[in-house]
Amino acid sequence: MTTINEINQAIMSGQFCNDQLNGIAMSIKYARIQLTKQARRSLTIGAQVRFINSRTGGYTVGTVKEIKIKNVIVNVGLTNWRVPANMLEAV
Repeated sequence: MTTINEINQAIMSGQFCNDQLNGIAMSIKYARIQLTKQARRSLTIGAQVRFINSRTGGYTVGTVKEIKIKNVIVNVGLTNWRVPANMLEAV
């Protein structure tokens, strides 16, 4: 089985043509969409979640207020954060 390091080396050394690289990029995009859908399905309104705050670098805990297609509105105190679903962890 090929490891991720071998795949990275093959991409960086130019062993793939443009069409193959486009196929790899589409596969990665599809996998990310599936991870977002899976994360979104696991959440419910009112659930406690945490995410890494980009301003402080630490975890922020809040309550799910609304679930959108790609983002989730998380209520933290008096502030609502729009957070990508795949960045959230249930507490």
